[in-house]
Amino acid sequence: MTAFLEYVVQNKSQILSLLIAHIQLTCIAVGLAILIGVPLGLLISYVKKLNKAVLGIASIIQAIPSMALLGFAIPFLGIGVLPSVIVVILYSLLPIVKNTFTGIQGIDPELLESAKGIGLTKTQILFKIQIPLALPVIMAGIRISAVTAVGLMTMAAFIGGGGLGYLVFSGISTVNNSQILAGAIPACLLALLVDFLLGMVEKFVTPVSLRNKNAASKKQRARQKAILIVSGALIVIFFVVSGIRSTMNSPQGDTITVGGKDYTEQRLLCELMSQAIEKETDLNVSRKSNLGGTQVVFNAVKSSEVDVYMEYIGTAYADTLGYEPISDVDKAYQTVKDEFKDKYDLDVLSQMSFNNTYTLAVKPELAEKYGLKTMSDLQSLNGQLRISPTLEFMNRGDGLPGLKETYGLTFAEETGINGSPRYTALMSGESDVIDAFLTDGLLKKFGLTVLEDDKNFFPPYYAIPVVRGEILEKYPEIQDVFEKLAPLLTDESMQEMNYQIDELQKDEKDVAAAFLEKNGF
Repeated sequence: MTAFLEYVVQNKSQILSLLIAHIQLTCIAVGLAILIGVPLGLLISYVKKLNKAVLGIASIIQAIPSMALLGFAIPFLGIGVLPSVIVVILYSLLPIVKNTFTGIQGIDPELLESAKGIGLTKTQILFKIQIPLALPVIMAGIRISAVTAVGLMTMAAFIGGGGLGYLVFSGISTVNNSQILAGAIPACLLALLVDFLLGMVEKFVTPVSLRNKNAASKKQRARQKAILIVSGALIVIFFVVSGIRSTMNSPQGDTITVGGKDYTEQRLLCELMSQAIEKETDLNVSRKSNLGGTQVVFNAVKSSEVDVYMEYIGTAYADTLGYEPISDVDKAYQTVKDEFKDKYDLDVLSQMSFNNTYTLAVKPELAEKYGLKTMSDLQSLNGQLRISPTLEFMNRGDGLPGLKETYGLTFAEETGINGSPRYTALMSGESDVIDAFLTDGLLKKFGLTVLEDDKNFFPPYYAIPVVRGEILEKYPEIQDVFEKLAPLLTDESMQEMNYQIDELQKDEKDVAAAFLEKNGF
């Protein structure tokens, strides 16, 4: 608890900023979901033929895993706020549409006939009778959607949309429980607050005739009304002030966007590149780190939502271009450089000095027990060990499939676990072998034994800056920055910086700043 409180105190401004972003995104998503869902629910109440189709589609969307829907949306909507908000809207529709339909359908038909009998028009019946009577049921649906949206909006961080999910994902990748809690607890409290306020709205809009005996008195209802008015006013002020601050804080002048994937080293590289550019040029930098896997970032670059990011030769050669992995560094680099330019108008600059290649890691006790030093040694334990690689490693040609074929390996279990939880699984005895990068700080943190790739299966994974062609043409000074940075980023320096983030719980911004200052930036 002490560590958590210390983390909150040290990072209160960041937590507050992410909380504000989370509230904004949630309010926008839920507000738009209401504007779409309620009219849609009313429509299918009157047009019965649309009933099954609309509810069926909404149910199917609800059944799709949220991450799958987000991944599907990225090629069409890009990254950032837009796809995050749209996905949450889609997930929020079903309770609102269904409850609106149910509320309208549940009204006594005799009451509607009476309304017709006294001469009320359809519009008058809708707004004076049906909607007021259905409001408690409609509000129950909105309440469910809003609370769910608070939790779902953590996904926004996965594609650079911001919000409290950034702390959760970063905390998971660095095994930092304090950081996870710093994101999860405010999200939970926000969900409870939203549920409380909407619960008051639900009670307030319930017609007098439908209230139970324990309903609030006039004084209590006046108090509730005052709370809701104040809450509404605060939300409006909040959006206005946030908008003004955003405008004032938006970068002036030329700005480029630096992106990064969703693990420690990539977030660090994003900061190193961003700060180096800011220090060595007159350019402003917008950061979009923690963007998910290779294809998420690559699609963001192709769609011009990211201008610069750090890739690895082996990943670009095998995963992006689809070639069989090779160990020839020069050939792989030149192929990537040429084809990225020809196919995507992306410039590949000079490689960095560190090779963040894949490896396999085991606990020292296991290595000592069975004399494991190389990957070939694992063959003597075929069918006995459990491996927990990342999902990307499980499905790449230069990952587990190719590794098993090259070394003739079989495992008792193969369980994909993304990020640092695979280290946790290894240390807790739930797994025996994991994939890792040679520069991972967590290897040092947990004192793991790294197995030698004695058949040279893994291709070279030297880091390479990838820049959009038009950006490099417009700002050629970027290349000079990376040329200065290249010899400084070695295997040793990267592992040490990753260790400082993963083990010492330092912020990647501070680690990057200290490194650059030490090296004359």
